[in-house]
Amino acid sequence: MDINTKKTLVLGASPNPSRYSYQCIESLAEHHIPVVAVGLREGLAGDVPIQRGMPAESGIHTVTMYIGAQNQTAYYQYILSLNPKRVIFNPGSENPEFADDLRKNGISVVHACTLMMLDYGDF
Repeated sequence: MDINTKKTLVLGASPNPSRYSYQCIESLAEHHIPVVAVGLREGLAGDVPIQRGMPAESGIHTVTMYIGAQNQTAYYQYILSLNPKRVIFNPGSENPEFADDLRKNGISVVHACTLMMLDYGDF
């Protein structure tokens, strides 16, 4: 699959350049991967606007998680409704319960660092 077709939603996006979610958004953009950023506050991560809530999106291939398991529950149905091909649980966002639900819905679960995947051409 062409990397440009892997439209990615970053959940837990931050306008703070020192945060990994910000760095991920920038890296996705540098790799010409369409990116949707969702966070608690509106703002910008590089040139990408950060949206609040659960914006209606279509064509999401990957959801990459930058929020802890305790904050994911509110997003379960939203993520399932996006029907992504995979969900990446970055370090610190692991959630075995939700991972099981995703697999039951035919969604691939990856426990990895999105930044490293992009750096190594493994995205």
